[in-house]
Amino acid sequence: MLKILRIISLVIAFALAGYSLITKDFEFMPYMLLFLSVSSLVTGLLELKAKRKTSAIISILAAAFGFFVAIYIF
Repeated sequence: MLKILRIISLVIAFALAGYSLITKDFEFMPYMLLFLSVSSLVTGLLELKAKRKTSAIISILAAAFGFFVAIYIF
């Protein structure tokens, strides 16, 4: 379930990034950052599940920073 959520959030984030690059319309960038943060959080949870604490902590901290920035720029 977590792997599917990670893949879906990455596809949405890449689609939003591609749209922004092609059209030069950057109003969806906070949403892209939000989906990248979700992907990073899910990666951190998967790393915790696999007993790799260092990678998990780094991913979760990156997700927290991404959420903070996404909320700040909304």
